Amino acid sequence: MSFFARPSSSAVKISAPPSDEPDSPKPSKKDNTQRQCRNILIYGHCKFQDKGCIYYHPPRDVPSPAPPESPTPSAALPAQAVNAPVFVPKAPANPASPTPAPAVPASIQQHASTSSDSSSEQSASQPPEQHYEQEPALEHDQYDPYNPYSYPSHGAEASEEGGQMLSMNPYEMPPGYDAATLDPYYTPAVNFHTQPLNYHLYTVPRPESLAHRYFISDDIREELQRRSEAVRAAPPPGLSLPEELQGYHSLVPLEPVGAERRKFGNWYSTLYRAVNSSDGATYVLRRVENFRLMQQAAFSGIEAWSRVRHPNIVTVHEAFTTRAFNDSSLVVVYDDHPNAQTLYEAHIKAKPPQFQHGRLQAQSNRVSERTVWSYIIQIANAIRTAHDAGLAVRLVDATKILVTGKNRVRLGSCGVVDVLMYDMAADVAYAQQDDLTMFGALILQICNGTMAAMNNVQKALDILGRNYSADLKSVVLFLISKPGTHKTIGQLFDMIGSRLLTELDEAQNAVDRLEGELMSELENGRLVRLLCKFGFINERPEHNHETRWSETGDRYIVKLFRDYVFHQVDELGRPVVNLTHVLACLNKLDAGTDERIMLVSRDEQSCLVVSYREVKACIESAFGELTRG
Repeated sequence: MSFFARPSSSAVKISAPPSDEPDSPKPSKKDNTQRQCRNILIYGHCKFQDKGCIYYHPPRDVPSPAPPESPTPSAALPAQAVNAPVFVPKAPANPASPTPAPAVPASIQQHASTSSDSSSEQSASQPPEQHYEQEPALEHDQYDPYNPYSYPSHGAEASEEGGQMLSMNPYEMPPGYDAATLDPYYTPAVNFHTQPLNYHLYTVPRPESLAHRYFISDDIREELQRRSEAVRAAPPPGLSLPEELQGYHSLVPLEPVGAERRKFGNWYSTLYRAVNSSDGATYVLRRVENFRLMQQAAFSGIEAWSRVRHPNIVTVHEAFTTRAFNDSSLVVVYDDHPNAQTLYEAHIKAKPPQFQHGRLQAQSNRVSERTVWSYIIQIANAIRTAHDAGLAVRLVDATKILVTGKNRVRLGSCGVVDVLMYDMAADVAYAQQDDLTMFGALILQICNGTMAAMNNVQKALDILGRNYSADLKSVVLFLISKPGTHKTIGQLFDMIGSRLLTELDEAQNAVDRLEGELMSELENGRLVRLLCKFGFINERPEHNHETRWSETGDRYIVKLFRDYVFHQVDELGRPVVNLTHVLACLNKLDAGTDERIMLVSRDEQSCLVVSYREVKACIESAFGELTRG
């Protein structure tokens, strides 16, 4: 059957009419009924009329009947031809090429293919060579991919019925044809960018023995928890503190109530922690009691310090005066570093004795030389930044320098002296020389463990020389020497240059350790969100007046998965408490992998084999139903 022939054989075979009947070709399809060429009905003419078309063509002087507006296939067309799709190109393949002949609908092409058998029978009296006479007229350069009656003259092969069938590939383009540049119907090739891997594609889980590595170390966690607790501490009752102070509220004193009051020069000073109403962050307010501001220009030093940003300087934000404490007070606002200690409290203040080896023994305040060098480099770096900005610290004291972390120090209370001593303004160069002298005295106090080290400098230097290196002693002698042009903070860095690389190495190692700790907590927030969805869905008493909502539909699968993750037991019936199993299952669930698991009901009467992807879809569906109300 020609209908089941190869798709490439849809071309119509052309044969010349018999010589004895040139004017009225009347092919018979097993009868004498004359059939008119459909090209006349559709196009009004047939370009193959003189080239061997086997159908009837009326004389040219007789007007051909007008084609109907909605032509319908005749009864002779098979059902496959009627339902075949029609391909009509909207534009030529190459705009520069001549316009191709109108395309013939696919239904007529198929009908012409089905009638090729009858035409072969009608022209059987002619030798087969006559079929090849017309083909050389079509050159290869005249090939039109949209014209079904135009095909090349090579590649012909015999059909099963004995006629000639062309092995033409209708999808084959002529040589040199570039669809991306010549054919407007072909879109250019799209370059697809490789997408990065999703963050929730995981590696093999850790062994149970390393389960503690899923979280940050206990030491860091406890320190951060203590800081968080200190920030949220409430003030003791009965202090009569103002409820609001220039946009700050919830004031909490940072010094013990009833303890010895500290003096800042000739003024008493108190520290408070307060919350800023604009950003919700906590800040430290240093209040200087009974201070009367004589000139507004005294705040120029605070403005200069507020522009200084350094990791070893407590940032200054603003200063103002207030009468909220029933007096005229100066308030300076600093960054808050919870649970920070002063150098005096950390290394100089006497510590209570502790039991060691069954006996009560006093604790030593001796500081290691490596720690002392770290303090020297950090404080010197902060002083250098202040001197480069044209400022003087004016207060390098063990009670005003904070230890905010592991061997991390910051200069505190900067700018306060600039306001208090504005009327007695001193030369900045002299004040900077005084900074270096106070710095040297601070080192002696730390190394000797006493604030009275400067009362007997020679004795203090002897103790320092016995317990520490000669380089450290040279630095102290340079700092406490007489002021001069040679005595600058830059000269100090020339003396301690070899120690800077060691401090840099330690700082980078600390960053690596903290990043490693952060990596262990990276996915915890995502898993907490997933567990929250479990909590919203599982064991819900009712939803939309349905008391068994959490036990039916997708929610039942979620419940069984919860049992699979958290309620497993071993062969002896003991609970399996395996953190690695829990985290591995939750990670696979969040990623939606295709791995399948078997969920067993609690009565062990039914089981379901589902994938993590399907369980994830059930959770999303149930949670979406809850969020929609």
